[in-house]
Amino acid sequence: MEGFVVFVIIVVVLFVLSGIKVVNQYERGVVLTLGRFSGIREPGLRIVVPIFQRIIRVDMRSTPIDVPKQEVITKDNVTVGVDAVVYFRVIDAPKAVLETTNYIYATSQFAQAALRDVAGNADLDELLSKRDVISQQIKEIVDSQTDQWGIDVENVKVQNIELPADMKRAMAKQAEAERERRAVIITAEGEKAAAKAVAEAAEMLTSIPGGINIRTLQTLEKIAVEPSQKTLFVLPADLTDTIARVVNK
Repeated sequence: MEGFVVFVIIVVVLFVLSGIKVVNQYERGVVLTLGRFSGIREPGLRIVVPIFQRIIRVDMRSTPIDVPKQEVITKDNVTVGVDAVVYFRVIDAPKAVLETTNYIYATSQFAQAALRDVAGNADLDELLSKRDVISQQIKEIVDSQTDQWGIDVENVKVQNIELPADMKRAMAKQAEAERERRAVIITAEGEKAAAKAVAEAAEMLTSIPGGINIRTLQTLEKIAVEPSQKTLFVLPADLTDTIARVVNK
C-alpha cells in the first residue's frame, strides 16, 4: 500500500513538473487548449495543464533569411543569377502559428517568387544601378503578403548579381574603351593648353623688338653645352643687329 502511494505521488509530481514551462524574454508562448487557441504566455515561468494544453514558443526577434540564387531573365533578355537577404520580425505570434504551417519557410518562398518577378521586369542596367529601388519593390510585395501571417518585413537587400561570362567580357571591353577615350581626351586637352601657352608666349615675344632673337640665343646656349660640340646655325640678319644692340648696351 505504501509503495502504491509513493508511486502515485511520483506520478503527480511528474505531471505537475511537465506543466511548468519557461518562456524566454525574446519569445511569446502560444497556448492551445484541446487544440484550440486559448491565449498567449508572456516571458517567464508559466504553467500549462499537461495533456490538455500545449505551448508553442515563437521567436519575436528580427530574423534574417537568405533567398537562394534565382535564375532570372531580365526585361532585355539577359539571364542573370540574383540572390538576396530578407529581414523580418514576428509581430503577431498567434497568426504566425495559426495562419501558416511554417512562417519562416513561407516567407522565404514568397520572397523568392517576388525576387524573380521584380528582377524579370527590370532591365539589366536598372538591376545593376538601382539595387535599392529593386530591394524596396521586393520588400513591399513580400510585406503585403506576410501581414496576414503576423510578420513584418523590415528590410530586403539584393546582394549578388551574377552575369554570364560573355556579358562580363563585353562589359570589361566597354569599360576599357571608356578609359582609353578619357585618356585621349585628357591628352588632347593637355596639348591644347600647351599650344595655347606657346602661342601666348610667341605673341608676347613678337611684341617686343628682338624678343624672338633673344629667345633664339637662349636656345642656342642650352643646346651647345659641351665645349667640344660644334653646331652650325644660319642666323637671320635681324638677329645680328639684335646682338650688336645688346653688346653696345
